[in-house]
Amino acid sequence: MTTTTVDLTDARLWADPGISALVDELRAAAPVQLTHTAQDGPVWSVLSYEHSSAVLTDSATYGSTGGSLLGSGGAPAGAGKMMALTDGKHHRDLRAPLLPFFSPKGVRGSTERINDLAAQVVADAVAQGQADLVEVMATVPLVVMCDVLDIPEADRDMVVSVCDAAFLGTTPQDRRAAHQRLLPYLFEQAMRRRMAPAGDLISVLATHRVKGRLLPIEDVVLNLDNIIVGGVQTVRHTAAMSIMALLDNPVEFQRLREGAVGVDSATDELLRYTSVGLHVLRTATRDTRLGGVDVRAGDKVAVWTWAADHDPAAFDAPHELRLDRSPNRHLALGVGPHYCIGAPLAKAELGAVYRALLDQVAEIEVTGAPVHNQSIINFGFDHLPVTLHAR
Repeated sequence: MTTTTVDLTDARLWADPGISALVDELRAAAPVQLTHTAQDGPVWSVLSYEHSSAVLTDSATYGSTGGSLLGSGGAPAGAGKMMALTDGKHHRDLRAPLLPFFSPKGVRGSTERINDLAAQVVADAVAQGQADLVEVMATVPLVVMCDVLDIPEADRDMVVSVCDAAFLGTTPQDRRAAHQRLLPYLFEQAMRRRMAPAGDLISVLATHRVKGRLLPIEDVVLNLDNIIVGGVQTVRHTAAMSIMALLDNPVEFQRLREGAVGVDSATDELLRYTSVGLHVLRTATRDTRLGGVDVRAGDKVAVWTWAADHDPAAFDAPHELRLDRSPNRHLALGVGPHYCIGAPLAKAELGAVYRALLDQVAEIEVTGAPVHNQSIINFGFDHLPVTLHAR
């Protein structure tokens, strides 16, 4: 058994330029090894693509109810209530009514709206001159999420403001306080639509029945909050990190500009390359063997998505950005039963943002030092100051 003294839960590691070499060295030593973490104690770190896929596709052996993220501080309140923290039939029961909103067919109906929104957001940023790309990139998923939830027009400024604070607040206390303001609003909306349902996502979830009973309103609200968080954070951080990756790889960026590689292919490669959702946590439900080590029931198992998506056994030259990479079966949006329900929507939003930038921007000038956040949940930037020069 290999035990690493490197605490992968230290967010500072992931901002270090040497992270690629470090992860390669750790993976070469052992694809699964014991990590002693500061907050969560001993955790099995899974670093290879093969074993990461095995964990994520076997929810019977590696369960979600014990928590899906490191650093959450013990048993999560939403265990057994939220899609992210359920498995098996109950997970499928929660997921089923939401699929039409996020399916490729459902997303295609919103494509024009998403493209127009991205074009306007980029146009506004160009007109502004100096901008924080992190804030700019948050606008599209926030507004789209308001559309999906059918938030009343009169409430949208408030909801966007609260979500901004929840996701972009400068301190954990600010972000937590914003969530505490968002939850009562979602509760009120869920109750209203349970009484007078329409065809929106809140109504569908508020009137959803499991085993003949209405889903408890607390479960409705927890799932709505989780959907908003997931829908905004992944897109925001992937977009900002992707722009930086393109700037660091000017040859690939030029190929994208010239149309030598398509936006759809580029979107998947940028998702893989950035892998902003650094990890996924599971708990072993029974004794098993994984990557040559004995995992006991109750052990925490952390799949390090970034490590899996940069595994040379699965990807040729994984540390190179290749926008036309094919095949590209990355794990940035998961795999198996918990594959990101919003994946088609996230890809549509990211593609719309990239197209808007290609259409309207001649040069992206970084005007200040990028500031990485301190998160291993959605790793990215807190700030990325830029000037967008118009074409």
